[in-house]
Amino acid sequence: MNSLAERIDWDKCDGLLPAIVQDATSGRVLMLGYMNVEALARTLESKRVTFYSRSRQRLWVKGETSGNTLEVLHAELDCDGDTILVHASAAGPTCHLEKTSCFDADAMTPGLGFIGHLESIIDQRMQSACESSYTARLNREGTRRIAQKIGEEGVELALAATEDDPERITAEAADLVYHLLVLLRRRGLSITDVASTLQSRHRP
Repeated sequence: MNSLAERIDWDKCDGLLPAIVQDATSGRVLMLGYMNVEALARTLESKRVTFYSRSRQRLWVKGETSGNTLEVLHAELDCDGDTILVHASAAGPTCHLEKTSCFDADAMTPGLGFIGHLESIIDQRMQSACESSYTARLNREGTRRIAQKIGEEGVELALAATEDDPERITAEAADLVYHLLVLLRRRGLSITDVASTLQSRHRP
């Protein structure tokens, strides 16, 4: 913690460091706040995002009243040492308007970030008793059925790969990824765990 704090140009930012909070799974920017020395120390020690309120002139833990906390997974400084990027896991909506993000809250998460968003949707559907939800029904059928679907989708993707049809390949790949996400959540895992394993195997 000290090494990170010592690299910050506190004078340049008048003692208040802009802190960008990003969802560690989807990559979506959740909010912007400010930290002083004490707020940063509290954030890194407690693993709960803590800001300094300029209007109330005091520290405040994100979610201290709503319960929608932000768990810190990683923090890094920008190249000038005057802005911090916090990768966090959100417990509930981040925005006070009950939206996922304070930025363009109704926008769909783009690109690979949508996979993290889809994982959240799968979590919600798996807890649902809705009869019309395929995800809920698949979860009720259990791990064996989910594993069977992954096998089927894997074969279909392999067959599609032998044909010159990019649209079918991406469609079958999407089916496989979806069922993989369901299996991971069923087992209490996430796509982030898979990414961490891939990262551990990486040799620069």
